[in-house]
Amino acid sequence: MSNGLIITYFGNGKGKTTAALGVALRAIGYDMNVCMIQFIKGEWNYGEIYSSNRLRPNFELIIAGKGFVGILDDDHDISEHINSAKSALEIAKEKINSLKYDTVILDEVNYALKLKLIEEGELISILRNKPQCVNVILTGNHMTDQILNISDLVTEMKEVKHPYKKGIRAKKGIDF
Repeated sequence: MSNGLIITYFGNGKGKTTAALGVALRAIGYDMNVCMIQFIKGEWNYGEIYSSNRLRPNFELIIAGKGFVGILDDDHDISEHINSAKSALEIAKEKINSLKYDTVILDEVNYALKLKLIEEGELISILRNKPQCVNVILTGNHMTDQILNISDLVTEMKEVKHPYKKGIRAKKGIDF
């Protein structure tokens, strides 16, 4: 059994989830199994929902979030977001420890930490106690010192230029 890595993609630039999905696609090419748990995303239609069905049986997508927290169309009380994120963390623990997956992606978990939807200590405990053979990928804009210290690979996505600043709206197949 190989040593699984803890990989973190963070920063204000685009590409964190996309990078994690790139790893998933690569792993599935070797007939490995991947589970992606989305801590924040939910209630919108986006490409991962549709493509994940095409990657079965090697890919499982679990949409655990209630949608982005605190944006214009967020009609959920913060307690609903907290409960969803805590549930996502429990699902993550179960999936990581099940030994059914070579890689488990915790999409937007770092953002959930930043928003205090979950306790950092609980996440760190899950990561420290994960089976040695399982890779875990964390995404989200922010990163804490503890996440930096426990991660084997950290990549920062830095925005240099974004079409939104020119008034170009999000594009299907590119942004969602």
